[in-house]
Amino acid sequence: VQLQASGGGLVQAGGSLRLSCSASVPIFTDYAVGWFRQAPGKEREFVAAISRTGRNIKHADSVKGRFTISRDKKTVSLQMNSLKPEDTAVYYCAADSSLITSSIRRADQYDYWGQGTLVTVSS
Repeated sequence: VQLQASGGGLVQAGGSLRLSCSASVPIFTDYAVGWFRQAPGKEREFVAAISRTGRNIKHADSVKGRFTISRDKKTVSLQMNSLKPEDTAVYYCAADSSLITSSIRRADQYDYWGQGTLVTVSS
């Protein structure tokens, strides 16, 4: 499974970006998908995740109310509003076909990872 993350870029604080994750599989809805990010010098952290059906959605407390994860048949999107300089990071999408909901925030539970897309928020 190959994942492709896109949509990153440079934006001013308070601005918005929309990230997208697509996969080289016929049925992307067979996979739970998560977004993670890694800032320079920091560990990778959970941002948001969505279950295969889309009924279970989780957001990290740090992005709740600003970021929204969603999915359709082909892509998983991360709408990022009210961006802050501390949101600057490489954002990765990850997918797994057997992930249980209770593990959806755990990076080590995902089998497949995209290459990452850089988000830079200037102050």
